[in-house]
Amino acid sequence: MFDSSDYPLALDEALFENWLVSGREKKICYNYLLVVWNAHEEIYQPVYVETRDEIAAYDWYPNNSGQEGLVAVYDLYSESRINRWDLA
Repeated sequence: MFDSSDYPLALDEALFENWLVSGREKKICYNYLLVVWNAHEEIYQPVYVETRDEIAAYDWYPNNSGQEGLVAVYDLYSESRINRWDLA
């Protein structure tokens, strides 16, 4: 995943699938998986949120001003990617 020049690094598909499963198994009822790029550590990190409003707290990669940039948003249950323009 993310294997193009638009992204800082490719993401292992098995790791991504593991993040989806892990998010669905949490006690808090999360609805979304955010794939966040940590520029300091140079790794992707999963972030789970309950509502779309919480997504707005993240700046999109590569225009992020801090060390974390939001790369993608997925619905945990349908596993579909949510277009960033649908979040506005």
